[in-house]
Amino acid sequence: MTVYTVDLRRVLDMQDDQFYELCRTNPDIKFERNSRGDLVIMSPTGGETGNRNIEIAGEFVFWNRQAKLGKLFDSSTGFKLPGGGNRSPDIAWVRQDRWDALTAEQKEKFPPIAPDFVLELMSPSDSLSDLQAKMREYLESGVRLGWLIDRLSRQVEIYRQGEAVETVENPVTLSGEAVLPGFELEMAIVW
Repeated sequence: MTVYTVDLRRVLDMQDDQFYELCRTNPDIKFERNSRGDLVIMSPTGGETGNRNIEIAGEFVFWNRQAKLGKLFDSSTGFKLPGGGNRSPDIAWVRQDRWDALTAEQKEKFPPIAPDFVLELMSPSDSLSDLQAKMREYLESGVRLGWLIDRLSRQVEIYRQGEAVETVENPVTLSGEAVLPGFELEMAIVW
């Protein structure tokens, strides 16, 4: 996936409603904004990454339907993070009581909430340092657990609130820990 970052701050102070309209007016383009307000433009993923994304998402859907503890979101969902960015994780999950606290309008647009869990699956063309910065932005906004998966190197970085990043080489499974109780991702579908 190719990513372009454009600093528009000197020429345009894009407000949240304007960003939302930009995304609605250009539905074929994936936009994000980082916490500095830079516009981030991303190309679609390739076939292998897209296939892995949907397989991983399926595991989360099955778990979430049984656990009934929250709401699950795909990569086309934008979140207005408390830290200022508008981000779209590959997979996001929000605890049900936190989701229910939002208004109908907030749920319909870009929900102004940090997910409890996020997952980013690295594409061959992604920059590791850019994704690591994105993961830090998630944590700074209140995300409790995040996984950055690099399937080519078979490495996972696990991000937790208040803890150092844990790097795991070639794990067999990943645990949802207390954030996603009872969830385990079998990594065979990722590698």
